[in-house]
Amino acid sequence: MGCIKHIVLVHGACLGGWSWFKVATALRAAGYRVDTPDLAASGVDPRLLREAAPTFRDYTAPLLDLLAALPAGDRVVLVGHSLGGINVALAAELFPEKVAAAVFLCAFMPDFAARPSHVLEKDVTLVSSLMRVSSMFVEDLAVQQPFTKGGYGSVRRVYVVCTEDHAIAEGFQRLMVENDPVDEVKEIAADHMVMLSRPDELVRCLTDIVEKYT
Repeated sequence: MGCIKHIVLVHGACLGGWSWFKVATALRAAGYRVDTPDLAASGVDPRLLREAAPTFRDYTAPLLDLLAALPAGDRVVLVGHSLGGINVALAAELFPEKVAAAVFLCAFMPDFAARPSHVLEKDVTLVSSLMRVSSMFVEDLAVQQPFTKGGYGSVRRVYVVCTEDHAIAEGFQRLMVENDPVDEVKEIAADHMVMLSRPDELVRCLTDIVEKYT
C-alpha cells in the first residue's frame, strides 16, 4: 500500500469512539491507520458535558488536538456520523491542509451561506427528541460565523446516504446535498447506526472513498 493511509472516524451525539469498533477493526486489518477519538464528555471521558464542553469547539477539542498533532504534510480522511458531521466541518475549516476528504455518513452537513446551527434548526423534531447533545449546542452554533469556502469549502466532500435511516431521514440527507453539492454521493441501504448494522458494506464504501481521494 506504500504510505499508510489514515482515517479518523468521528462518532455522533450520545455515542463514543466505541461505536466504530466493527468498522475500525476491519479497516485496520486491511492496512489502514484508524483513529476513533472520543469527543469531550463522550465515550470513556467521564466528565459532564456541560462542564467539559460549554461550546461546540470545546466538544470538538479531542478531534482538533489530533489534527493539530499530525506531522506536517500528513493528511487524513475524516468520517463524521450524525452530529459528527458538524465536528468534521469544524475540523476541516480549521485544518483544511490536513484533510484529504471529509465524509458525511448520514450526517448533518453545514453549508457556507448559513450559520452552523442551520442544519440542526431545520430538523427541530430530531434535535429536541433524539439529540440532547445537539440541542445543547444550537445556541452556541447559532452565533458562529458560517464556514468558509477557503477553509471547509476547500476540502473535497463525500456524502453517504443511508436510505433506511429514520433518525435523519433520507429526504433530509438529500436536501442537504442538494443545498450544498458535494464531490460524490454514495448510498447504503441501512439504518442510522450503519456502522453496527451494515459494517461490511460501510467498510467497502469507506475503502473506495479513501483509495479515490488520497
